[in-house]
Amino acid sequence: QENGREPAAEEIAAEMMLSVEKVRSILKIAQEPISLQTPIGDEGDTSFGDFIEDKKAVSPANASAYTMLKEEMDKILNTLTEREKRVLRLRFGIGDGYPRTLEEVGSIFNVTRERVRQIEAKALRKLRHPIRSRRLKNFLETAFGQEM
Repeated sequence: QENGREPAAEEIAAEMMLSVEKVRSILKIAQEPISLQTPIGDEGDTSFGDFIEDKKAVSPANASAYTMLKEEMDKILNTLTEREKRVLRLRFGIGDGYPRTLEEVGSIFNVTRERVRQIEAKALRKLRHPIRSRRLKNFLETAFGQEM
């Protein structure tokens, strides 16, 4: 401040008998924090926080792709019987994210776990049929731009 300006790191290091790297490290730590609401730009309508990415937020593109995938899955599942559709939804947690065991699904339908396994196997066989699987394959190729 004697020279009418902030001292350089080299000047501080010489005066304090420290290395320049140590002084720079201390200066970096001592910087004042900046508020995320600090206006940026000439208009003042943008704040510093607007430029910080929220890594937990779902991007609009991913949200849209997820919605479209859900709609396509619903269309495909609607080609099954109500029972087959419900068994698959319960077994794979489609809709609520909670997959259930054969036993749990069996108790919901009042059937044995073996019967649930048979219903599930039949429904999956139907879904593997080219007419149904092609719809999902075409969607994935269009949405994600890669050959399946």
